[in-house]
Amino acid sequence: MKTLLSILFSFSAISFCFAQPKIKADPDRIEKRINELSQFGKNPQGGVSRTGFSDADINARKYIITLMQEMGLQVTIDAGGNIIGQRKGKDNTLPPIVFGSHIDSVPLGGNYDGDVGVIGALECIDLLNQLNLYTKHPLEVVVFSDEEGGLTGSQAMIGILKADDLDRISNSGKSVGQGIKDIGGDPQNLHLAKREKGEIAAFLELHIEQGAILDTENINIGVVEGIVGLEVWEITIEGKANHAGTTPMNLRQDALLSGAKLVIAINETVRSIEGTQVGTVGKIDAKPGAPNVIPGKVTMSLEIRDLSREKMFSVLDKIKTQAALIEKETETKISFKSKNLDIYPALSEKRIQKVIADSAKELGYSSKYMPSFAGHDAQDLAKIAPMGMIFVPSKDGISHSPYEFTATSDIANGASVLLRTILKIDK
Repeated sequence: MKTLLSILFSFSAISFCFAQPKIKADPDRIEKRINELSQFGKNPQGGVSRTGFSDADINARKYIITLMQEMGLQVTIDAGGNIIGQRKGKDNTLPPIVFGSHIDSVPLGGNYDGDVGVIGALECIDLLNQLNLYTKHPLEVVVFSDEEGGLTGSQAMIGILKADDLDRISNSGKSVGQGIKDIGGDPQNLHLAKREKGEIAAFLELHIEQGAILDTENINIGVVEGIVGLEVWEITIEGKANHAGTTPMNLRQDALLSGAKLVIAINETVRSIEGTQVGTVGKIDAKPGAPNVIPGKVTMSLEIRDLSREKMFSVLDKIKTQAALIEKETETKISFKSKNLDIYPALSEKRIQKVIADSAKELGYSSKYMPSFAGHDAQDLAKIAPMGMIFVPSKDGISHSPYEFTATSDIANGASVLLRTILKIDK
């Protein structure tokens, strides 16, 4: 891996800057394709409901395949249902530079999540064709299957999609196995989709931020440092259920009161630590759940996300310290049980981060290093290849919604940075 990266980055960014023109994407062409893609699964709210394996997804994939073929890409569908458009390089013995995203959506989703990365990738191919530029490495544009249903396609590509996963019911109502078959994959031979370490020179994904940082700070490009890991715990608080009318306030062991204090303590603890970590209580259940009974038992969720797994557990330890004080104050018992999700952070390759930042600067765009707090196919590919991600602004931070929006000019900026990054890595 070290040798491969040394070859990839042997030329400096400065020498590249003088050797290559400032190629910029065509916003009109991008807008046209975004609008065309948005017709597949269009919903009355203005977004799309194009869940993986649905008829809308199947028809949208046909549209993308047609675009790829018109660009001269050699199109295949791997066993996991991933669409792969290949462009030959000057030396096809080299591992390919792979870039792309997904086009499936959540129910009542928007027109930009995933779509921007696919349309942006195709824009890069169009620009290379227009300029008659050929890279040393072969290139592959990938459209991953069923990303929103659990990173199905990217998991197949790295070899961790198992036979048991095929029985899971997807958002389309089909089993994952049937869905993969319906889009041209081969669920009985998933091993054929697997890529080994070293088979991909680098993986790049252009994506909307899905948060409000770039939009709020008026920054053009997000240089993604990595995709955060996350863990979830179930917190159980045991008090004493009792009559709500006859039990004096000072004699209560109120599990819900203890839980309320803990929710505040979690928020204050997470905010008090320097960094970008987040902690969330998203679910609370109080028993027995009657208006005239003091809650005797509460269960609640705790989710912590950060780029550092060590820091996630450090935050948890601080929360547990506060929980012990609340136990004493409220005369309740608080316990934490891990859900053992084991979702580890996926870090972007630092040299690719620098190439993205340099590319943005050379094109005249502002940029910011930042983590991704949402999951992406890139987090799987990071397990087998050097990975980088490029963010563009999401208006008001809205995503997974029909009201999701990213300006065409911002998408074009991202595609321009993506192409320049590909060319730098190719050197």
